[in-house]
Amino acid sequence: MKKLICIAALLLSGSLYPKVPTIVAHRGASHDAPENTLPAFKLAWERGADAIEGDFYLTKDGHVVCIHDKDTKRVAGTKLLVGDSTLAELRKLDVGAWKDASFQGTAIPTIADVFTTIPPRKRIFIEIKCGSEIIPALLEQIGRSGLQADQIVVICFNAQVLQELKAKSPGLKVSWLSGFKTDKATGEITPSLDQVLQTLGRIGADGFSSNTGIPESYVEPIKANGYEWHVWTVNDLSLANRMKGLGVQSITTDRPGFLKKEMAQ
Repeated sequence: MKKLICIAALLLSGSLYPKVPTIVAHRGASHDAPENTLPAFKLAWERGADAIEGDFYLTKDGHVVCIHDKDTKRVAGTKLLVGDSTLAELRKLDVGAWKDASFQGTAIPTIADVFTTIPPRKRIFIEIKCGSEIIPALLEQIGRSGLQADQIVVICFNAQVLQELKAKSPGLKVSWLSGFKTDKATGEITPSLDQVLQTLGRIGADGFSSNTGIPESYVEPIKANGYEWHVWTVNDLSLANRMKGLGVQSITTDRPGFLKKEMAQ
């Protein structure tokens, strides 16, 4: 009888079934709109995303712009190196037509443009795609955005960049990005759990953002050491539910509307 009462209490409290993780729109609602553009971010909010994720570079003339690749070839058809181009040069490109004719004329947004789309209490994951040269301009734009500190998370694969950023702005939340590789001959996983924890500690990171290949044995030690755990990029419901079962705090997806609806059921 006592056992049944305990189970009922757990069910009522929701502890047996973790709440739905934060749903982060990967480059916006990029399944249906051109990635890293205002239409993609606006569509993500319309579809109920809790947060958006975007990729950012610094231009030749010191502007922070939203684009994934170091050059514009894939999304614009014309190749310009972002770091060697001015904002005016980049703005002339059409980065929407490749996705669908209805998005023709879409321009590369600045981070300030992206900030203006964020509703109250919603969040943005800012992925730095270049080096630490972006930090002064990024911090300036964050300061001008009017967003609260808890609405912003900065993510990057380059641990050194995050370490420098955290040193300049200790109150800014940062999360280190890493995938995982397994040596077919030895079965050794890189990075190891020790390497992950050491890197997070060195950065002064608030969290760890992994791909779905993270070994399950890593999850609890990462969380036990006080770090958040986030995962990318998940478009499959069964995989999303497995990540939820492991206790992930956010799931980044190209299909925020679909995943939000299905996981809530």
